[in-house]
Amino acid sequence: MSTQPENGRVAIVTGASRGIGYGIAEALVARGDRVVITGRNEEALKEAVERLGADRALGVAGKAHDEAHQAEVVERTMEAFGRVDYLANNAGTNPVFGPLAELDLGVARKVFETNVVSALGFAQQTYKAWMKENGGAIVNIASIAGISASPFIGAYGMSKAAMVNLTLQLASEMAPGVRANAIAPAVVKTRFASALYEGREEQAASAYPLGRLGVPEDIGGAAAFLLSDAAAWITGQTLVVDGGIFLNAGVGA
Repeated sequence: MSTQPENGRVAIVTGASRGIGYGIAEALVARGDRVVITGRNEEALKEAVERLGADRALGVAGKAHDEAHQAEVVERTMEAFGRVDYLANNAGTNPVFGPLAELDLGVARKVFETNVVSALGFAQQTYKAWMKENGGAIVNIASIAGISASPFIGAYGMSKAAMVNLTLQLASEMAPGVRANAIAPAVVKTRFASALYEGREEQAASAYPLGRLGVPEDIGGAAAFLLSDAAAWITGQTLVVDGGIFLNAGVGA
């Protein structure tokens, strides 16, 4: 993957105050892009901007599913940088653990609103503001839980399956000017996923052929590739980044 600057291009990365979103933003800034990052915690967002560099990053706090927030993020991106070439939809939630037979439907709606509908909203806003006339690329962060059964995180898995299909629809409808791809990670070491490995990381990692869990930089590198000219002939794909866990049939995350 080229590490050369992408000609001053600009990306919006949602859910990027830490974890996978921050890893994506960091990878983009490292190659010379500018980024606008979002998150609910304003203080965490400010700290992330400081680490990325105030001359390369801008933070906009708010809730991903809030349409007014989506519009504000794109508006402030255009005001600050005059363009929005890339969108990385990473904001997500998984507030419930248990079987689908016992799932509260209100919680299910919240999961889909945050994980899927917000991604569509950001895609609509960036398309109208810049990408329709100028082109661009979108990466949606899905999960291997969206392409395999994963016990006790069914609502999350369903939402991530929807993200995969959203990616296909965007790739089809926004072509040829806009490319859309997804990344399906396995367990990545973040606070969001900590319940899946905390206190038993070695045991959890032993199931992976590559011998470790993922880290945000793994996903950041993959996203930076898909959001680059090196991936100019790739669209509508879901890239599995999983340390080889899918080699072991029936194991989801």
